[in-house]
Amino acid sequence: MTETLGNDAEELKALRERYVPRGVTTAHPLVVDHAKGAELWDSSGRRYIDFVGGIGVMNVGHNHPRVMEAVRAQLERTTHTAFQVVMYESYLRLAERLCEVAPGHGPKKAIFFSTGAEAVENAVKIARAATGRSAVISFSGGFHGRTLLALSLTGTVNPYKQNFGPYAAEVYQTPFPYEYRGWSSEQALVALEDMFEATVSPQRVAAIIIEPVLGEGGFVPAPLNFLRALRELTERHGILLIVDEIQTGFGRTGRFFAIEHSGISPDLVTVAKSLAAGFPLSAVVGRADVMDAPSPGGLGGTYAGNPVACAAGLAVMDVMRDERLPERAARIGSVIEERMRTWAAEHELVGDVRVLGAMAGMELVRDRKTKVPADTETARILALARDRGLLLLRSGMHHNVIRTLMPLTIPDDQLMEGLDILGASLAEVAGVPARSEK
Repeated sequence: MTETLGNDAEELKALRERYVPRGVTTAHPLVVDHAKGAELWDSSGRRYIDFVGGIGVMNVGHNHPRVMEAVRAQLERTTHTAFQVVMYESYLRLAERLCEVAPGHGPKKAIFFSTGAEAVENAVKIARAATGRSAVISFSGGFHGRTLLALSLTGTVNPYKQNFGPYAAEVYQTPFPYEYRGWSSEQALVALEDMFEATVSPQRVAAIIIEPVLGEGGFVPAPLNFLRALRELTERHGILLIVDEIQTGFGRTGRFFAIEHSGISPDLVTVAKSLAAGFPLSAVVGRADVMDAPSPGGLGGTYAGNPVACAAGLAVMDVMRDERLPERAARIGSVIEERMRTWAAEHELVGDVRVLGAMAGMELVRDRKTKVPADTETARILALARDRGLLLLRSGMHHNVIRTLMPLTIPDDQLMEGLDILGASLAEVAGVPARSEK
């Protein structure tokens, strides 16, 4: 007999403590009961404005009616067959739609998986098959997933890598152009060329993978001139360019894909997160000739491209188009940027503000000259904001960047309410010196 889930938050937290390993952390000590749009309610009935969106998953908002309708309709048809056994329409239609919006010219193809890490690993497999080369280059601060190859590509040790090695061979990392922390585009390009001279020949490199905006690395946009130079370099050496749009895609930055701001055409793009509004779905989309490199049977997965998730993905595509969410993200971003720059003028704690569409990061430091990361202060701001009814996350290699990932469907009044809470929480912490946690 199936037990009915109750609302006793303390009991549920006790279950977590007893049965869930400590390795999976939860940013906020809440148990969610239900969600709608850009709002969450916990098990005690308290309401929160959501500036997290399931870590960038809910760009169309929680329980969007068109997504829910599409899911219900698909549930009545079939929940699983495995695409490797028989085909189904939702997979094929979503592949068509994704290829239509993917950046670049010429024929494209798409394949679906369940997680972002799967998409990244399969993009590397496809690149290796297409080039006959084995090496892959990623960037410091990048995050590409938690499975072995994806974790090898990830450019942050704490907390992701810990003592989980040894990692995959033939993976090399080079500095990301992070101006605020001393790495210009020119320096990053020189470092990459030096790598070709001293570490790995470009003739051995199958692909370079990059996030157009560092996600977990601190919401750092790659300068457009750097992305264009990187594209030229990869073309010169016959290296494929993989763009990881798992957190930046689906309108977050004011364009459907963040790479569109640069005007370049990548060879492969990985997507996940907001692709299916919370249903497990990811994809690799790219040049048809590259995508066709692996032989039949080389790609797939039992749950890859689940029909229910694909139906949700089709509804997401409709919502993105009909509600003009990329344009909405640009408007949201202009409001956020104005507020963050005002805060920067008021509080020495704000060291840098970085905004691309609704993907905004505010880096906090204890001293603007030394740029010592204000990690403890950042944690306090998140806790104060939660107490006031706003959920936020931090990011960055030093855990000192407050980031915004609110649903792009958020109403103006909720957006302003959330920003007011963030501003009040920041002001409270900025006015009280905090000690570093050792």
